[in-house]
Amino acid sequence: MSKMLNQPGSSTLAVDLSSIVELTDERLYELSQANRELRLERTAEGELVIMSPTGGQTSRRNAQIIYSLSEWANRDRTGVVFDSSGGFKLPNGAVRSPDAAWVRFIPWFKLTDEEKEKFVPLCPDFVVELRSASDDISELQAKMQEYLDNGAQLGWLIDPQEKHVYVYRPHAQVETLDNPESVAGDPVLKGFVLHLLEIW
Repeated sequence: MSKMLNQPGSSTLAVDLSSIVELTDERLYELSQANRELRLERTAEGELVIMSPTGGQTSRRNAQIIYSLSEWANRDRTGVVFDSSGGFKLPNGAVRSPDAAWVRFIPWFKLTDEEKEKFVPLCPDFVVELRSASDDISELQAKMQEYLDNGAQLGWLIDPQEKHVYVYRPHAQVETLDNPESVAGDPVLKGFVLHLLEIW
């Protein structure tokens, strides 16, 4: 039997399948391909995390973030951008799909073609998580810390409900920006500025 774990009001559901099946990378990838309408992740402990589809506002906001990040990356030419459907296998064994991510060219080009086609076996240098109305903020904060613990150099947790941006950097206190007009990615993403009026 599987064990279902979730927080009240959360838009995610964690299912412990360990008593009936080992959720390997290959099985998770096949499950993701067979259920493309769902966003699936795996925790470091091996639990399957099922996330509900986002609403229109969150989708629109996320599209704006991806557009801005991609436009900058096309000019900067030092890395590649990923949207929320991309899965990353972190060093701790978790498979996560940030709402937006950026990876430097050097580690990306070191991967084989097969590694690029499946869950990317590395932690992005930069990640964005965008809180939807049904997301539990503490779950997102834990996920942001997990990215840092696995090698991310910069992370933004954007909370449109409270108009806060939480900035995560290695070996530093989380910085909270209250209703900022923009947030800058320097020095990790040199020259990248995300304007937030469209997000709010």
